[in-house]
Order: sequence, then structure tokens, then C-alpha cells
Amino acid sequence: MASFAVIGVLLVGCGSDVRSVSGVGKSAEKAKEAPAVASGPGPGPAPGGLTPVFAHATRSAEKIVALTFDADMTADQGPRATDGERFDNPALIAALRQLNVPSTVFMTGRWAEEYPDQAKAIGNDPLFEIANHSYSHYAFTSSCYGLPVVGQEAMRADVDRAFAAFRKAGARNVVPYFRFPGGCYNDAALRAIAPAKVTAVQWDVVSGDAFATDADAVAEQVLAGVRPGSVVVLHCTRSAAPVTEQAIRTIVPELRGRGYRFVKVSDLMRDRPRPPRPRP
Repeated sequence: MASFAVIGVLLVGCGSDVRSVSGVGKSAEKAKEAPAVASGPGPGPAPGGLTPVFAHATRSAEKIVALTFDADMTADQGPRATDGERFDNPALIAALRQLNVPSTVFMTGRWAEEYPDQAKAIGNDPLFEIANHSYSHYAFTSSCYGLPVVGQEAMRADVDRAFAAFRKAGARNVVPYFRFPGGCYNDAALRAIAPAKVTAVQWDVVSGDAFATDADAVAEQVLAGVRPGSVVVLHCTRSAAPVTEQAIRTIVPELRGRGYRFVKVSDLMRDRPRPPRPRP
């Protein structure tokens, strides 16, 4: 049976002064609603009542890699969308379909609300699965890349509100995985969202596509970092990651040429080593 890397709890740019953000989540009753998500494999329970954390499959029997795309939209960016800023990237999704690349899209609930037709299309395409990237894209620790902060008491509600947004959009292929905005988390955040019964998914390969303008540099960084069982973090946000589609068109054929197969995160987690072939 494959073993999976369960990362220890880290304090990533965090302090003790976690601020509460008003307007995140709904009433306590709505926070308790069980979102309709598909079951999915995980790395197993974490000690101390914490949410388990997964970053890559270890000792994978195959050259497999999961490309993940963060569909970011922060709760307060509605006016920017109204003014014409695009937080979606239909050309990237079309390229993944054209190249037949199974992928996991970590979507914020606010993104799903802004682009419900796209959320539904992605969530009903068997090539993809949607995972939770929070509703607000506010930080779950203090001091996380300047993001506004979700108070600890509102974290579970923020996760649940995102699942509710996916459900409202009509997305079906929704898995119980969660990616912290900015990748920032600590012990308190892992404990706060544990009742949501999600697995926190990090990564071991940073693409560098956020705000990049050189697609070749993004591709080179990914290609240099990928190992069997890797999770690559990229973005599905046109205004903040404008060269991702172009980079993907280099990354995919090159990795396939190296013998890699693309899988979703759920497939990466359930990977099993193949038994050795008998020698003649």
C-alpha cells in the first residue's frame, strides 16, 4: 500500500492576533449544513483532532503528477469584476480539455458565484474535480501575503459556504479537499476546520505562475521540480496568472515525453504501488 506524506503542523507567517472578518459565513445554522460532496480518499486521520495535510504521494509506483489550479477570487473583489477584471480563464480550461489533462481545480465560493456557468461546466466534466479553496480567499492565519483574515470562529463557516456555492452552481464532481488561501495554516486553523471532514492539500512544486509574464520560465520551474507523486500548484485566474495556459502547452507534452501520467488529486491519493514483475 502506498504511503502518503502527512505534513506536520507548521506556523506559516502566523501570529496570535487572528482578526475576525465580518460578513464571512452565514448564521450558525447554515454553518452546520453538511455540504453535498463526493467521498474521496485521504491520507488518514491526523493526531490531536487536526485536519490531515497532504502534499505529495511518496514512493509512487508510477510517474504520476497532479496539476492543480487555484481559481481565486477574494470576497471583496466584486467591484473589480464589475469593472471588467477577469478572475476566470476559459482558455486554460479549454486547453486542459484539448490536451486531455485530468486536473483538480481548487475553487473559491466567490469565484463560483461570479462564474456559475463555468463552475457547473467544470464540476460536471469527468476530466476535472472541484476542491474547496475557501469561500472568501481570506487568510486562515494572520500575516499571509497581506490577505484579510478570517477569525477562527468563522473558518468552518467559510469552508461550508464555499461548498454551498458549488452546490448552488450545480457542480457535481466536488471532492472533500481544502486548500488554505496562500497556503498559510497553523494548528488552530487545522483544528477549526476539522469538523468539515476535509483533507488539506498543499503542494511540493510551486509553478511561479502568479503574476508571471514569462511562460517559458513558469514551464521551466515546473519541469525542474516535478517528481513521481508531485502536486503542482498553478492558477486559473486570468488577471493574476496570464501566462498559465501558454506554460501548460509546454509542460504537458514535455512531461508526457518523460513518461509521466496526469491524474487528479483524488487519484494521486489512492495510488497503489504495482507489484514487481516476476523475473524470467
